[in-house]
This record gives sequence, structure tokens and C-alpha cells, in this order.
Amino acid sequence: MGISDGSSLKPDLEVQPSSFTIITGLSGSGKGTFLRALEDRSYFCVDNLPVGLLSKFYELVLKSSEEPAKAALVIDVREGQTLSELPSILEELRNDHALQISVWFLEASDEVLVRRFSETRRPHPLDPNRPVLEAIALERELLAPIRDVADHVLDTSQFTIHELRQHAVRLFEERTDQHLLVSLVSFGFKYGVPIDSDLVFDVRFLPNPNFVPHLKAYTGSDTNVIDYMNSQEATGKFLKHVYDFIDFLLPEYKREGKSYVTISVGCTGGRHRSVMIANAIAKHVERLNYRVKVSHRDVEKKG
Repeated sequence: MGISDGSSLKPDLEVQPSSFTIITGLSGSGKGTFLRALEDRSYFCVDNLPVGLLSKFYELVLKSSEEPAKAALVIDVREGQTLSELPSILEELRNDHALQISVWFLEASDEVLVRRFSETRRPHPLDPNRPVLEAIALERELLAPIRDVADHVLDTSQFTIHELRQHAVRLFEERTDQHLLVSLVSFGFKYGVPIDSDLVFDVRFLPNPNFVPHLKAYTGSDTNVIDYMNSQEATGKFLKHVYDFIDFLLPEYKREGKSYVTISVGCTGGRHRSVMIANAIAKHVERLNYRVKVSHRDVEKKG
């Protein structure tokens, strides 16, 4: 799963029944939010575990009476010099093979990290006396060896706290059946493409209800906008091609072992065309007996 432009994951994201998840990365990247999302999924969670206790904590999880055993912990730069020991300890634990270990490295752009520190008015934990940008650069350098051994590198730059939490839940969602989970997301290109997209459909070529005075105030979920969109010849032709593509692609994804796929649909502002098309695709996918989630990321934005 690619993450340099949003998320750089290994091909199979399915979380194993018994799992030991280590969350690390840059200060301000959202590690605490990610951890709390897993806590809501009944993971046993520990924030800021000393590196020296990692092996002992692993043994405790291994001996847990709960089935399946699920634990998540945050290790970050607050550990100081002992953080350099993490790669060698990880190698040792991975050789044990008793639990499925996954290491998530969270990061974000310098601009976003600086803004987040400014908004929270907190100093950088690495060195409160340094300018934030300098501390971020030093932290990137110190954490580079850990980033290199991570299984998943997640860039959280475009996530709000709420979106990151939802994303974490989706990544670790336990499957209730063997069906692929298909997530449909509508969005506005003016606000950026969702970084966790597997497929992106650009529907800006379709007639825009925003320029029809009596439809401007509505969204793609409203009947009058849906009727207007369905009256356009291009809408029907486009949906037919998309349905055919999805009919072919989803069984292939399932055969490959993917547990979920995110299909994003974008128009200019994310209020009309993309919403209507995402809803239509979702209904088609439901008819194919896949589990479906729908979210309209930018439908409330009017800027």
C-alpha cells in the first residue's frame, strides 16, 4: 500500500488475529490519536512505553488469557538515547514469530507539524529550547533508522484528528465475514485528494449542478440533484463504465487477499457531482454483496 503520497503500506494490510502493534514516528504526527482509535477496538494500549520494557511487555501479551491477544503501544522520541536500541529489539521479537508484529511510523510535512505545534502551543518534546523547525529536522534524523524498519509509513498531513481516527479504525477493523469492505469517499479537488485512496474517479467533466440556481444550495444526496444528474447522458454512460470496471476489479482484489478498498470520487467542491456518483457506486457495490461504507468528506464545506 503506497504511503509516500499518503500512505506507504505493505501489500496485505489485514491485521492478524493476535497482534502486537508498535506506533512510532514524529512528534505531532497523531500517534496518540492512532493509539486511542485502537483502544476503542479493544486493544490493550500503552503510551510511551520505555524501550527497555518492550520485550517484557511482549511476553505479557503472549501469555495473555484473552483470545485473540491484541496490544498496541507508542514508543517515540521521549525515550531519549535508548530509542536507538529499538531496531535490534524488534529484530529479536520478529524472529520469535509468536505474535504478528506490525510497526507503524507516522509522519507529516514540516509545514503541518509546525502548524500543529502552534495550534496546541506546546514546545517540541525533543528540545523545548530549540525553534520547532530545527527540532523537527533533528527528530527526523534521529528516527530515520526506525522509519527504515517500519512495516507501514503513514503520512498524516492531510488528516484532521477525526479523519485520522476513522482511518486507523478502518485499517484495523476486524472482518465479520469474508467479504471485502469497500469504502466510498466523495471529495472536492479544491481540498485535496484523500491520501488513502486506492482508486480515484474524477467527475468534474459532468454538468455541474452548482451552476443551476435552484440546485446550488442542495447536495448530491438530494432528490432534485440526483434527478438532474441522471437526466444527463454523460452520467449514465460514465456509471455503466464504472460498474463494469468494478465488477471486474473487486473479485480480483478479494482473490488477492485485500480486506478493504477505498474508492474516492471527486468533483470541484465535493458537494454535488461526487456525492451523487459515490452514492450510486455504493448502491451498485452493495448489490454485489460487498460490505460498503460511504462518507462525504467535503459536503459541508461551502468555501
